[in-house]
Amino acid sequence: MNIAGNRNLLERLASSYALGTLRGGARRRFEALARENATVRVAALVWQERLGALTELQTGVQPSPQVWKRIENALHASRQLAVRQLADAGLLDQLRRTLGRWRAATFAAGLATAAAVLVGLNLQHTIAQQQGQLLQASAQQAQLLAQLRTTPEIQYVAVLADDRHAPAMLVTVDTRNQRLILKRVSGFQEAADKSLQLWAVPPAGTPRSLGVLGEGRLLRLAAAEGELQAAPALAVSLEPKGGVPGDKGPTGPVLFQGALLPTTL
Repeated sequence: MNIAGNRNLLERLASSYALGTLRGGARRRFEALARENATVRVAALVWQERLGALTELQTGVQPSPQVWKRIENALHASRQLAVRQLADAGLLDQLRRTLGRWRAATFAAGLATAAAVLVGLNLQHTIAQQQGQLLQASAQQAQLLAQLRTTPEIQYVAVLADDRHAPAMLVTVDTRNQRLILKRVSGFQEAADKSLQLWAVPPAGTPRSLGVLGEGRLLRLAAAEGELQAAPALAVSLEPKGGVPGDKGPTGPVLFQGALLPTTL
């Protein structure tokens, strides 16, 4: 069975192993699999760390001096009795040799455990680092998409000039955001009771109003690309305050006009 590929089963076995309820052959098989598979080893280490942290939540109790004294006397008496029994049986030297081998085995097991912990920590660090890089890349992608949506796409431009061919307004058409951007480049300023009105001038027929201009030097008007494709020129007329109806054409003098040119030919 592929325990490493079954997340729910792996979590149950790892938690039982850390609690000590996984015993016998099942515990030995789990330990053997943990030595061979880094995923199983990391799951066991994580559960051991979780359960080990629970002991920190318990309130510490300081034993009385009498309790420590009784424990110390009992341990001393047990050691003395064990030494006398081993000496009588001639097994003290054998015990010392066995203890040396046990210490060596314990040291080797400690090294193996430390290596397993190090591998697990390195794996966790690598996974966390890769997740951070993916999150950073996703954030950068979202930021670039947002910038792309707000970046103007200038597809048409026009320079509107007066009857002496002096530039008065620069017009750019942002098709992505469907708006016209007009910048006054001359010193002309309409009277307080007058308004400037922008018109799309078709090859034939009546001009269509694109909006009444405010008094600022930088002006923005909403305009769909379809309204401009059939109009090769733009014009600005001087109208009564607030402008005139857009379907009947200008009523006042045309002050500025110019051709609407695509930026890509």
